[in-house]
Amino acid sequence: MKYTLNFRIWHWLNAAVILGLLGTVFLRKTFLSYKTNAEILVSKLSDIGVDITIEQAKTIAKAIRAGMWEWHIILGYALAFLILYRIYLFFKDTSKVESFGSLTLHKKAVKISYYVVYATLLFMAISGFAIHFYEALGMSKEFAGGIKDIHELVFNIIMIFVPLHIAGVFIADIKDEHGLISTMVNGRTKENF
Repeated sequence: MKYTLNFRIWHWLNAAVILGLLGTVFLRKTFLSYKTNAEILVSKLSDIGVDITIEQAKTIAKAIRAGMWEWHIILGYALAFLILYRIYLFFKDTSKVESFGSLTLHKKAVKISYYVVYATLLFMAISGFAIHFYEALGMSKEFAGGIKDIHELVFNIIMIFVPLHIAGVFIADIKDEHGLISTMVNGRTKENF
């Protein structure tokens, strides 16, 4: 199996973008959680004699993480571009290897899982844009909030896929697809070494 340069570039850029998006979500839900940090602000400021309301503390906590969240939006644009590029590659790239009918049951399941992930990424990009541009799209804040809830729920598919994909690639490389990882890096099959 040989991967073209275009496909390999797409793969590694896509991996970097998705890991960046995962990182921003991780930070948002943990170290930069506005709820947790608001409570810390109220407590620590109170210790030095400054009293603020929890709502004021939430405003400050959101401001602290705003720059990080801008990266989430920038990476969202990059993801949308990469999805469009992947669609282009699907029709133009020669990295398509075997027809679906000739694949083993395991390979069919893997291929289907990739299509599920591609559909998930497409949904994430579209819903992310809808959330970000809800006012320009004429949506109410409540409707955009509903989309955000679904966006966050569907994101779990990516959270599950990433470690499974990494583990699956390592297992495949060790078991029956020797050189799979190096082929995705340098494009050469083991016959070319």
